[in-house]
Amino acid sequence: MASLIPYGNYDRALRRAWPFDTFDDFFSPLATLSSDAAFKMDVEDAGDKYVISAELAGVNRDEIDVELNEGRLSISVNKKETEEKKGKNYLHKETTEWSATRGIYLKDASTSGLTARLEGGVLTVNVPKQEEKENVTKITID
Repeated sequence: MASLIPYGNYDRALRRAWPFDTFDDFFSPLATLSSDAAFKMDVEDAGDKYVISAELAGVNRDEIDVELNEGRLSISVNKKETEEKKGKNYLHKETTEWSATRGIYLKDASTSGLTARLEGGVLTVNVPKQEEKENVTKITID
């Protein structure tokens, strides 16, 4: 049976065939950036609503965008950090920038009553469910 490889890790999994490539990944700035750019997201069915939790430690409210579009909930993060250190004869400025988007389709999500809260590095989004509508119409035959 073939093993499953997450979409973003396909190239990295192929490179693991060579044992010394692990050292290249350790020292590669792109390897550490890609691992930092992902965030965990849990989706819970709480009966009358969905509760989505995303771990966003170190991210501010103004760096997060939450949208519900035709049943698809997406959480996007655009993070930029700049650090300056001034010393005796030098100036050191380091900038890190990353973005990530996670999404899920919720077929019976309602667009009214949505709430989102960022507390302790965890974003919690409550999405109420729509009441089921009966889409069957009886047609009489003439």
